[in-house]
Amino acid sequence: MAHAGCLGVLDMEDSLGVWGDDGLGTNARPSARGKAHMGACNGVLWTENGRHLVTAGHDERVRVWHTESGANALAHFGPIMKNTHLSTLLPVIAPEYASSPGGHIMFYPNEKEILVFDLFEGTLLKRRRAPGVTFAQAHGSAGQRNVRNSITSLVWRAGNIEFYSAHSDGVIRSWKPRTAEEAEVDEDETVEGGDEENESRKRKRQALDDVFRDLTKQKITFT
Repeated sequence: MAHAGCLGVLDMEDSLGVWGDDGLGTNARPSARGKAHMGACNGVLWTENGRHLVTAGHDERVRVWHTESGANALAHFGPIMKNTHLSTLLPVIAPEYASSPGGHIMFYPNEKEILVFDLFEGTLLKRRRAPGVTFAQAHGSAGQRNVRNSITSLVWRAGNIEFYSAHSDGVIRSWKPRTAEEAEVDEDETVEGGDEENESRKRKRQALDDVFRDLTKQKITFT
């Protein structure tokens, strides 16, 4: 019986891969050594077309790799990502039919919130917190991290524009865009509510927008 063997390893310091500078292997790093993460790696998944591999680790980094060459794509997602899971932690990559042409969107379970990134640029597009979870609850008191009721898993529903999140408190949540019908209902309710109620709605929405904007800009230090 043939034994399995390792043909090479992913190296976070390697942005050239097996092809090297000239496509012939010049200056390529040795494939027998190197590390993909500075801590334990607890998540590995493919992109839909199989051309890239995405890995997550306890160094609180997500890395994207070219599968043909093994090179690090050098996508940088910033310092806000958290990964304290002892079990598997897998981001979700939206299928191509749900993304703009040439775009790849990644959803990352970041304790009590979901971060939405451009997979290759590393740009933070959105951040979503579970309903009923405040910023203070998400991060605890005095800058302490609070992992109770954190997001433990994400999964995309095939053939739809919808994904689900599992939480450590036993709750499963569905995330999907608001439909045109729901938007029309909101508009009708606004029209029927009168000027005073409209102003009240506007003030509440503005207050929420201001809070969200302040929170996303706030710098948090974890000790």
